[in-house]
Amino acid sequence: MLIQKDALGHQGPMNYISRNAEQEVTVNTSPLPASSARSDEGIKSLSKLMKVLDCFSTSVRTLSLSEVCQRTGFPKSTTHRLLASLREAGLLDQEGDRDRYRLGLKLFELGNTVLANMDLHREARPYVDALGRLSGQSVHLAVFDGHHAVVVGRSDAHADAGARAFFESAPAHCTSVGKAILAFQNAATLDRFVSGELARFTEHTLTDPKELLADLKATRERGYSIDEGEHQPGLRCVGAPIRDASGRVFAALSVSGPAWKLPLSEVESTAKIVIHSANAISQALGGSS
Repeated sequence: MLIQKDALGHQGPMNYISRNAEQEVTVNTSPLPASSARSDEGIKSLSKLMKVLDCFSTSVRTLSLSEVCQRTGFPKSTTHRLLASLREAGLLDQEGDRDRYRLGLKLFELGNTVLANMDLHREARPYVDALGRLSGQSVHLAVFDGHHAVVVGRSDAHADAGARAFFESAPAHCTSVGKAILAFQNAATLDRFVSGELARFTEHTLTDPKELLADLKATRERGYSIDEGEHQPGLRCVGAPIRDASGRVFAALSVSGPAWKLPLSEVESTAKIVIHSANAISQALGGSS
């Protein structure tokens, strides 16, 4: 007979029910399946790769291994492995034998594929081009990613190519496309946005939440936004919202030019053609003006 001791040291037959319960607890606390663990590791690795890619921008075009380490906080060995993987996939290029990296052409190819399949870019292209010719100014088409106004198309009235694909992240609080979108977001989105940093770019940038909210209210009431040199000195821009099939404002269209070329006396008349073009795009997408 198997013998066990109780808490007081007395001996007695082993309690098989207690042993079974112990075995059941062991089963319930077993580690996750290997496939689930591998899945979690894959997600973490992807997150790290994206963090490396996010280090680059239009102003930070090349980075060294040490600079990427500083920006990501990853160890040198981990960073080197991530950079090698991204380079092998064509997402990063290395400048010859130099220890400097830049975004690869594969990203440009993927970006063009995204644009080619975006209803917004496809439907908006003729209107963006026409607005550029009609206004004689530069035209920008942008979408809202929750933080920035991402310019996905632009047209220069003096360029032969007309409307073209273009990626640029612009601050939403001080650009006409950004404010045209922000003005029509719900209260929760606006509260979250103004609670973050409102960076100053010029002396005219609205960095006070109350002033920005007042400006957005005026935008809603008149139907268009104005950027008075708030992002770039001496530049005046007029923007209007674009709605999707559900009526949600998710994008905007703008006309911009030097203040001397787009005087205040012409803002209202310019706004009318910008609004007309934005509404036409909305309707093409199945939405309403």
